[in-house]
Amino acid sequence: MPDVPPAKRVDVEVEGHPLSLSNLQKVFYPAVGFTKGQVIEYYTRIAPVLLPHLAGRHLTLKRYPDGVEGPYFYEKQCPGHRPEWVRTKGVWSRHNGREIDYCMVDGLATVVWLANLADLEMHTPLGTAETPKAPTMLAFDLDPGPPATIVECAEVACRIREVFDHFGLRTFPKSSGSKGMQLYVPLNTPATYELTKAFAQGIAQLLERRHPGLVVSEMRKDLRPNKVFIDWSQNDEHKTTVSVYSLRARERPTVSTPLTWEEVEAVLTTRDPADLEFTSDEVLDRVAEHGDLFAPVLDLQQELPRL
Repeated sequence: MPDVPPAKRVDVEVEGHPLSLSNLQKVFYPAVGFTKGQVIEYYTRIAPVLLPHLAGRHLTLKRYPDGVEGPYFYEKQCPGHRPEWVRTKGVWSRHNGREIDYCMVDGLATVVWLANLADLEMHTPLGTAETPKAPTMLAFDLDPGPPATIVECAEVACRIREVFDHFGLRTFPKSSGSKGMQLYVPLNTPATYELTKAFAQGIAQLLERRHPGLVVSEMRKDLRPNKVFIDWSQNDEHKTTVSVYSLRARERPTVSTPLTWEEVEAVLTTRDPADLEFTSDEVLDRVAEHGDLFAPVLDLQQELPRL
């Protein structure tokens, strides 16, 4: 019998909703042959731990229609061709002078629909769509300036943790899935971005004074070589960070992965950045073994002290 070419579309039903999946054999990560079908499979399998972190947050899509080596675009306005069961929420945009109807991710069917749109990366704000001006967490985005790597980010993360340990507050690290690391301080108590941004900037400046050879708190790129930029400005209602468990558009299908502090400390000895880099298969194995290491970020109640 002659070979039958794979169907360009596959009709499925997810949570009672019909979906037509297209081009499943299309290679999205050419270096390793990772296909669009495998992207959808990853997001389907990771959904039980991903969905709670997307719930209630207005999503910014980062779409790669031709895979990671092709052009990409961000999309805040939920596509007009969405199924009627994909919920949206209008959130006021100061920059656009109007409300933007964002996609809201309520279940597996929406995750599969987004993956089929080649939304490789999922980016969320630190607040919710219902209260966009009230962050539920504080975040530090640690960006290494070459030749610094995630190893130097781990050093900075440990320094930040020491500060919050002093305040009696827990912190949670994750890899960005790219070259850096993020550190989250769950609040889940009344807060404003005015407070969280000022607090994060103060911590960044403090560490820059204490460790001038390692840390930079200013955005100037000429100051960053072989240092770690602590991006405190992410604490803003108009900015997003990559969601935990999101794929990244790198050479391999790496994932923004929750880390244990033991892993962060261990890399200070091995000095091997690969120790904190995880692909989709490895993340699924980690979740099967450890569950959601980032679960406390969703409901742990903490308050920032006064500066």
